[in-house]
Formats: sequence, C-alpha cells, structure tokens
Amino acid sequence: MQHFKTLASYLDYLELPRPEHPMLSVFNSKGEGFLPCPRESSPAITNDCYSISFKKFVKGELNYGRTKYDFTNGALICIAPRQVLQWDSSVVFEQKGFSINFHEDFIKGTELAQQIKNYSFFSYSVNEALHLSPKEEKQIELLVENIEMEYQNNQDAFSKEIIISQLSTLLKYANRFYERQFLNRKELSNDLLEKFNAQIATYLESGQLQEKGIPSIEQIANKMLVSQRYLSDTLKKETGKTTTEHLHFHLIDEAKNMLLQPTKSIAEVAYELGFEYPPYFSRLFKKKEGISPKAYRERYKMN
Repeated sequence: MQHFKTLASYLDYLELPRPEHPMLSVFNSKGEGFLPCPRESSPAITNDCYSISFKKFVKGELNYGRTKYDFTNGALICIAPRQVLQWDSSVVFEQKGFSINFHEDFIKGTELAQQIKNYSFFSYSVNEALHLSPKEEKQIELLVENIEMEYQNNQDAFSKEIIISQLSTLLKYANRFYERQFLNRKELSNDLLEKFNAQIATYLESGQLQEKGIPSIEQIANKMLVSQRYLSDTLKKETGKTTTEHLHFHLIDEAKNMLLQPTKSIAEVAYELGFEYPPYFSRLFKKKEGISPKAYRERYKMN
C-alpha cells in the first residue's frame, strides 16, 4: 500500500496544485469557480494528513461507514491521518465545494491537536460523512472563506495561529452538526440495533462462545460492515447504552437459561459463555441482575 508522508507528495498523487504552505492546502470553489478534480480512481493509499472536504454528489453509489446513504444534500467528509483511502470511477461529484488538507505536524503543540482526537467523526471508517442542511452549508462556507482569505494573503507570524483558531471553530460546528445527524437517524439507529442483536444471536447459536470466547465490538462491527466507533456512537445516542452494555445483556440473558440447568456448575456456565475468569462473570451478573448467579439459581428453585 502506498503511503505519502508529506502534503505535497499526497497532492501530487491526486494531481492537484502544490500548496501555498508546505503543511496546509485550501481549495474553495467560490462563485463560478470549480474545485480541482482528483484522479478518477485509486487503489488503497494512506497519508499523514487530515482532510476536511465538502462536495455534492451527482451520480453513482458512494459508501461511507461502509453503508450506502442518500446524498441529496452536500456531504462533509472528514479523514484522519493513516486512514485507508480507496475509490473508483463510478462516483461523480459536482465540482463545487471545498477541500482543506493539513499535515498532522501543522497542529502539533496546539490545543487543536488535543481537541481533534475527541471528534469521533475523524475516527470512523474512512468514508463516514456528514450531511449538511442548506443553512449548515452556509455557516461552514463562511468559515472556509475566512480560512482561505488568511491562506491566500501574505502569511505572517500571526497567520498560522489565526488559521488554526478558525479550523478549531469549523470542527466545533461540524461536531454540533454530527450531533444533529445522530438525533435525526432514529430509523437508521433502530435498524442498526436490530442488526447488532442479530449478529450476537447468530454468534451465540453457532457455539463460537466456547471455542473463540466473547466477541469484541470491533469483530461485531466488521460483520455489520460499519466502523466500531460509528456503531458505538449511534447506539449510545439512540438507546443510552453502550455497545458493551448491549453485548452484556445478551450474555446475561443466555446465562439465566444455562443457570437453570442443575448439572452445570457456575464456573462451567461462565466458561461456556466465553468468560476466562468465573469470578468476573459472577460480578457482572450481580451488577446487572442485583443478585449473584448462585442466588438466582436458588431463587428459581424456590419458585
């Protein structure tokens, strides 16, 4: 897989103009201008840059978060360093919008370098995008124009600080808009929860717990063709529970059935459920049910 360590080498590969700054590039199709078009297709590549791009979809199916979505409005796509990028010629964009690319070293030592780690939209699988309403588009466009103005002017000792401050503001707005998107995705979230539950049920029925142990959230997300962070954020926003809590619910529910089999010891139940240490299983069971596995078994016998 080809990797680009500098912003210039990455832009050269995309067949885009060299940047005004060695660690920052800003392309903006204001007015009648057009956004430079990168190469039509590419095998998997990586680089050391952050990318914030806004484009409008014209035709073809674009997957982001490994899931197909409607692109009626514009999409803000945020990509972190070393994420795998790959696309083909079936996707066509309207050549209007903006693209801001900056090397990770550009923000080293700044407050933004810490803030950006907390923005989950940079942690999703590469094509996880944000839909913008027309009003949100205008807010983002104004911020980009300010960044571009500072970028194009004769840069001085204050330029970098000003640009980083404006980038920080842009990302704070993007974070707000992502929160809005999750709130508006009730139907999608419910569908995601159903698929999550189905994956857990399939895993339990297959007998893989005894053989492979408790599946990781990453394994489940991969089976669902979404990123771990996207799955976690969506379910937490919609249900108030983490993916781990949902997984534990299934395990404890299965444990209740198994505890009713008098021939199985509590340790055997724990091992069959994929727990490496029976005491951990007992603590988790008591935390979720309010009583120990032993007490649960005795209560059932009494009834």
